[in-house]
Amino acid sequence: MTGTTDSRPRNTPFEKLHERFGGQMVDYAGWNLPIRFDSVLQEHRSVRDSGGFFDVSHMGRLRFQGPDACRFLDRICTRQIHGMSEGQCRYSLVCNEQGGCRDDVLVYRLEADTYLMVCNAANREKIIDHVAAHSADFEFTMDDQTLLTAMCAIQGPRVMDLIGGVSKEIPALKRFRFTIKDLMVIKVIVSRTGYTGEDGVEVILDSKMAAPALEMFLKDFGDNDSLVKPCGLAARDTLRLEAAMPLYGHELTEEIDPLAAGLGFAVKLDKAEDDPSIGRFIGQDALQAIAEQGSPRVLIGLLPEGRRSARQDMSVYSGDSVVGQVTSGCLSPTLDRPIAMAYVDAALAQPGTSLEIDLGRTRVSAETCALPFYKRS
Repeated sequence: MTGTTDSRPRNTPFEKLHERFGGQMVDYAGWNLPIRFDSVLQEHRSVRDSGGFFDVSHMGRLRFQGPDACRFLDRICTRQIHGMSEGQCRYSLVCNEQGGCRDDVLVYRLEADTYLMVCNAANREKIIDHVAAHSADFEFTMDDQTLLTAMCAIQGPRVMDLIGGVSKEIPALKRFRFTIKDLMVIKVIVSRTGYTGEDGVEVILDSKMAAPALEMFLKDFGDNDSLVKPCGLAARDTLRLEAAMPLYGHELTEEIDPLAAGLGFAVKLDKAEDDPSIGRFIGQDALQAIAEQGSPRVLIGLLPEGRRSARQDMSVYSGDSVVGQVTSGCLSPTLDRPIAMAYVDAALAQPGTSLEIDLGRTRVSAETCALPFYKRS
């Protein structure tokens, strides 16, 4: 008898919530997730004006524990993990030997020798394999907690006011800090982080208690006059694009280095020079060479004329020469005009440079601009 593999997408712990609010579901990285509930425009504006709830349970959550957990994370992360305080989280890249991005991640220091890494859903297995391939000389354990936990993001300028009615500690958190709260006899990790360009939090909690805990955390959630509306993947994409936040598979790949992507702040090129016990990270030699030589192409913003959106892999021209490729584009709800990010020849990256984008049947003029397109006041 031949066995069969169930290829259906996996439901998240917020499945009933999606049904309740009429989410239009899609298969995203093997997970059943809402692309939208209402119109993408209304969801986007809700986050910019008040608040939005996103189910991000598909993101990988890997727990590292042991005497060498920190030293190992410093081996695979471009950012320095040594010296992080408990309650701090840090954005980093995981690179290959050539300096290309295997993933971008968020690392939380939970306790002295315990860390949590949040990675992209499509890269979870790749990161697990990467850990296994480089862990031989380190004493630690890694526990994949993705299916045991749920994760959501609550984002928007009025979110902290709402949360302030439940907790005084959370609104006092600084950016990239987190606290662990007791809610309904479970531990809840609440971090002041996000992927929308707005203030807000990301919450990690036990999968079995996710839905009821959310109802307690956000009273009147989803009501017509609620400050926080359910939002889908489409609005999350337009929000992160306005904020010029990279999406793996678009602005980041195994062939793209973080320096070209404008993520030099997350790369400690001199790691281990002051303290050799920390060790160098995978890809450090390659990135030091790239930093010295300069990246041939760099990530920039584009403001195309007209109303049509540029899409990934569309060619960017200077005269008759192809000088770059679009990575992401949309009609910006906030700016009410098309915006795009692209990798172009470094010599043409200066803001105000006139280029063209091939939209298929026609080319449109596009001016380069500094990133991000949107920054909250």
